[in-house]
Amino acid sequence: MKKSVTDLNKSKQKQDLPDIQPGNTVAVYQKIKEGDKERTQKFEGMVLSRHGGKGISATITVRKISNGVGVEKIFPLHLPTITKIEVLKKARVRRAKLYYLRDYKKKLKEVAV
Repeated sequence: MKKSVTDLNKSKQKQDLPDIQPGNTVAVYQKIKEGDKERTQKFEGMVLSRHGGKGISATITVRKISNGVGVEKIFPLHLPTITKIEVLKKARVRRAKLYYLRDYKKKLKEVAV
């Protein structure tokens, strides 16, 4: 019995993902392999955008400020090395893509989780 592409994609998707929206502050825990050792690295920042809907190719763009320099990372949500994603804060936003925050100095107003 052959499996279709959609069946294979659904079998590889993670089922325990939280509701991630632009404006949320998230902590993404990712396994990093250095030589023969393996450790978990945490990347904490604000979600600027989400691409790909709920499919296997869904990604989020997370931005943080590290030592006065803005750092952005794009995480595929169903990547096997991502162990956990936590939503730390939620903010009310009116845009789907928050790229204006790259040049914006103020913080977004929080909403109760």
